[in-house]
Amino acid sequence: MYYFASQLTIMRSYSRYFLFFSLIFLFNVAQAQDKQFKIGSIGFYNLENLFDINDDDDVRDTEFTPEGKNLWSQERYEEKLANMAFVISQIGLDLCPSGLSVLGVCEIENRSVLEDLVAHPLLADRDYQIVHQNSPDERGIDVALLYQASHFTLDEARSLELILIKDDGERNFTRDILVVSGTFDDERMHFMVNHWPSRSGGEKRSEGGRRAAAELCRTAVDSIYKVEPEAKIIIMGDLNDNPNNKSVVKDLQSTGVLKGLKKQGLYNPMHGMFRQGNGTTAWRDSWSLFDQLIVSEPLINAKSHSYTYHKAKIHNPAMLKQANGKYKGYPFRTFAGGQYKGGYSDHFPVYVYLTKEL
Repeated sequence: MYYFASQLTIMRSYSRYFLFFSLIFLFNVAQAQDKQFKIGSIGFYNLENLFDINDDDDVRDTEFTPEGKNLWSQERYEEKLANMAFVISQIGLDLCPSGLSVLGVCEIENRSVLEDLVAHPLLADRDYQIVHQNSPDERGIDVALLYQASHFTLDEARSLELILIKDDGERNFTRDILVVSGTFDDERMHFMVNHWPSRSGGEKRSEGGRRAAAELCRTAVDSIYKVEPEAKIIIMGDLNDNPNNKSVVKDLQSTGVLKGLKKQGLYNPMHGMFRQGNGTTAWRDSWSLFDQLIVSEPLINAKSHSYTYHKAKIHNPAMLKQANGKYKGYPFRTFAGGQYKGGYSDHFPVYVYLTKEL
């Protein structure tokens, strides 16, 4: 665990501390006047089709093979791994040498690609542990959670199966919701990693799948609250909906307004960011903020000397953006227009800060 001290000015607002932070995804100690604070962060990143080069019988991955349309060679796979490792290693590095403590990811083919990712020289010294369970998704992509064992202790992990039926009566196979429970530093915490059904076929036509995913996620939240009334829960993922869509507001029952937040409610800090025109992915000259982190009410109104939500951010430095052309400023992705670009992802990562007075 890495610590450092700095002189900070702090203002208290809604039981949170407004301060210049010193970390992303690790624990640090910051000093403000005669008080000390421990600081931590949690994040999420859509890795945009992190596939190996093997043609597996039970996965629709032919395009990500050396003979497939993407000409997915070992060289390209290794470049993709290096790009993902670089982004993860750089998030908040100027403030936090130990790097990210907990990171949810999606669009990964299997556990093997995550093993290759965390073993990359840019990440190997962080000793990331992997929580992954296979989903029945027809594309063969899963969600997962990475964590540093020195920052988080795993107690339990389970998958929530989302069962969707298409108009023809056939099942629409999609991603499970991964629920991970354990101890973050010295506090009980729960993480839910989501990748809700896409907008394929149109936003309205596909809306039902995302609303069903939101309902399933909310049911899981309520089940945790039933056992732990003061549960600290962080919902993360690519929701394929914006913070103001029905799935997020009505079905998940989250709000972007802190004032009057109900007991055992959910606060979505990305709502305000979206209203300000910020996004994590772009399509047809329009920005969307599909990648979200939503926190439970006990992380807002936390007891003294307990982790409290502070702030959410989008990690979108210039290197992750298309440098020129028609799509200048968009996420610099691996493939665009069917052509290999060697970029990073079509999504920007997101993260939240937590603080605790010592």
